[in-house]
Amino acid sequence: MLNARATRPTRRGILAAGGALGLGAVLAACGDDDAGSGGSGDGAGSAGSGPWSFKDDRGTTVKLDKVPTGIVAFTGVAAALFDYGVQVKGVFGPTTTKDGKPDVQAGDLDVDKVTVLGNEWGKLNVEKYASLAPEVLVTTTFDDAGTLWSVPEESKDKIAKLAPSVAVSVFDRQLTQPLQRMWELAESLGADMKAKKVTDAKAAFDKAAARLRAAAKARPEIRVLAGSASADLFYVSGTNLSVDLEYFKALGVNFVEPSEDAKKATGGWFESLSWENVDKYPADVIIMDDRASTIQPADITEGTWKKLPAVKAGQVIARSPEPILSYDKCTPLLDNLAEAIENAKKVG
Repeated sequence: MLNARATRPTRRGILAAGGALGLGAVLAACGDDDAGSGGSGDGAGSAGSGPWSFKDDRGTTVKLDKVPTGIVAFTGVAAALFDYGVQVKGVFGPTTTKDGKPDVQAGDLDVDKVTVLGNEWGKLNVEKYASLAPEVLVTTTFDDAGTLWSVPEESKDKIAKLAPSVAVSVFDRQLTQPLQRMWELAESLGADMKAKKVTDAKAAFDKAAARLRAAAKARPEIRVLAGSASADLFYVSGTNLSVDLEYFKALGVNFVEPSEDAKKATGGWFESLSWENVDKYPADVIIMDDRASTIQPADITEGTWKKLPAVKAGQVIARSPEPILSYDKCTPLLDNLAEAIENAKKVG
């Protein structure tokens, strides 16, 4: 299943910033959709009475008579809103694992208290969605055409007729930008952004960013590789386009960069390597895609992987290519990478 798209990148394969493979049907090439341009946008409204509006990153403004409570969201977005105290009725996308536990993208979301409309990427049951009487659908977008992340291509028109949509862009910008947009969205939906939990989380994020900047400055020789694993291929992400990697690079982290020619086949996101060539790029620290659609480091059996200096040195940590866009959930991403760089041996 994981290597089914090895020779033909899908929309998801191209968009998923680090080589997560397409698990749904092959979708049309991205970039041709008629959608608004990705602007910074702004939000307005509160949990009180009166109308609600929000201008999203496609430049689309959604206007409702009141602040919506019938919210349906991509799981990772629902998890971010939950951290700010905003509840959703339904979710779509990876929500629970095979043993019923919350998926990594569900964060602290109480998965038993939401209706799961599709438990994998690209699945959304239209009938169940309609039964929730949705007022707004919220997700992200990974391209400049405003394509709604994980909304099925084959049923997107039916879904669009049931409720307006709001999209937060995670395409070709630094992490702090979508974090700010999710903050604005949560605030417009009635979240108390002055609550101690929220302000403490923002302060912790700023502290972690300063720590990562200091670690990168102190140890510029440490090379970091962003990888993702499937049965037949290993993917090396470039820093362009991905919100986390672009931000880490801006903080000074020294990343392995695949050549532009090597990334062309995936729209500029990543380079695909056979496991025989997994040692193409020397690295001291490897950050690995943590999503359930990929093979996790502990389950990689390839001998070439086990021989990598960073692997032998135990210098492999998790990476979240689809970060939950709350300060609380993004802070550990910064701290973990800072710690890895601070403690890394020069092996690559």
